Amino acid sequence: MKKWFAALLALTLAFTLFADFGGKESIVVCASSEQFRNDALQEQLNKKFPNYDVIVMYMPTGKAAAKIYAEGVDTEVDILVGLETSYMAKIHEDLGDVSGVSRLPYLEGLAPEDNGNLWVTWERQAGAIVVNQNILDKYGLEAPRTYEDLLKPEYQGLIAMPDPKSSGTGYFFYKSWVNTMGEDAALDYMDKLYANLKQLTESGSGPIKLLKQGEVAIGLGLTFQAVSEINAGQPFEIIFPEEGSPYSLTGIGVIKGHEQKPGVSEVLDFIANDFLVYDKENFSPEGIYEGQVNQIEHYPQDVKYADMTGIDQISEKERLLGLWKY
Repeated sequence: MKKWFAALLALTLAFTLFADFGGKESIVVCASSEQFRNDALQEQLNKKFPNYDVIVMYMPTGKAAAKIYAEGVDTEVDILVGLETSYMAKIHEDLGDVSGVSRLPYLEGLAPEDNGNLWVTWERQAGAIVVNQNILDKYGLEAPRTYEDLLKPEYQGLIAMPDPKSSGTGYFFYKSWVNTMGEDAALDYMDKLYANLKQLTESGSGPIKLLKQGEVAIGLGLTFQAVSEINAGQPFEIIFPEEGSPYSLTGIGVIKGHEQKPGVSEVLDFIANDFLVYDKENFSPEGIYEGQVNQIEHYPQDVKYADMTGIDQISEKERLLGLWKY
């Protein structure tokens, strides 16, 4: 009886979510961006394509990749937005050709042809050391300026970072340490840093949330989230280590064969050009194309980026995560 009820419930939910109501063609966009960005995307798609039933469905990047890897081209998902490029590489056999989709002048190395025409670059997610000045003042501490500073005993229990096993943000910090320090030195560094951590957070936004709540003084987090909190009045400071701002890249892709469905190519074109520009101007402004405009107040300019060689290699990511013991 329980199995029958569960099956009936799943069927009902699927029908509710994906049924072709009113004769409209359903198009499913699986988006891994924050909810407020997905909400903006949904709103604009509703206005632009009233003749289609476009559904923006949130799913974390790792889970989205696992879903496509398991379901292949038979998935109900048509378009992927914000999937880390390492995961794009993992599911490359299920991705359609995006040649000619983008009309934006991408920076060197970020154009669709540099991605094998399997995805269009969606964003650069970059990070920094972020501090809550009020909490530092409470303990009479100076802000750290380098990664080495984070190992000082006075910061014990006052630092948060995302877990690389569950967070792309955590992984790009880890990968940047491997690239700049060397693998053995990076693992030794992490052993020492772990002793100072209050928490390894599940998501990339976790450290910023803990900073905002006053539970930690220092967080390794996303720059654009820190700027958003600064603009909301939080006493945060963004500090870029001398090695540069670590980052990862995400992409927009279409499931192979789904571009033939009515409306999918039109929706893909809109997201990869019109909405991408809107998103970068208003939400996630790290540079990915020439002439990019930033509308966000207090956003750092002329950011130096860290050496992120290999950030899009899934085999390297899986190997390094196998060495992560926390």
